Amino acid sequence: MFTGIIEEIGAVNSIQKTASAAKLYIKCKKILQDVHLGDSIAVNGVCLTVTAFDDGGFTADVMHETLNRSSLGALKSGSHVNLERAMAAGGRFGGHIVSGHIDGTGKITKLEQDANAIWYTIQCEQRLLRYIIEKGSIAIDGISLTVAKVTGDAFSVSIIPHTLDETILSEKKPGHTVNLENDCIGKYVERLMQFEEISEKESKITEKFLIENGF
Repeated sequence: MFTGIIEEIGAVNSIQKTASAAKLYIKCKKILQDVHLGDSIAVNGVCLTVTAFDDGGFTADVMHETLNRSSLGALKSGSHVNLERAMAAGGRFGGHIVSGHIDGTGKITKLEQDANAIWYTIQCEQRLLRYIIEKGSIAIDGISLTVAKVTGDAFSVSIIPHTLDETILSEKKPGHTVNLENDCIGKYVERLMQFEEISEKESKITEKFLIENGF
């Protein structure tokens, strides 16, 4: 589990791609302080497993499903990436619950300066937008952010200078694709409600059967 507080900006040193998978070697420093084989590291919000590491960086495999769901397939040598280690049990919960399992991608459509902040407007599919609410949480390329506005096909966030300095958002322009992870609470609530609806229908069918058969 992650919190969406980016610890370091890394750089893709090399990437090996096949038709349905990829292997990344990412240069970094801070992330390596206590790294172990099998550790989880969020790369632009995508939870990846460390398969090898050395003094300069770590290697991770990217499977077909991840390439389909995220923007990792567009990475190339030299690309900068947001990095976050999995949350320590005794750590501060500075952002929100982030699983590292990307729901889909969005496209930046507009940047607008607002005093010391910048508004980013991001367009995405309705299947993602349905979970996005004003003042709710969203992870964009692994960054925990607060939704400031929602429209019919997009949402906006306001980014402070510190976030721009510490993440790769400052490199993003209109037309760029970003990874999105919806707040998991909304997804769980929706799933539970679906089961409630099924149970209610089953109860009505059973009740009707008993009445019709004189029980």
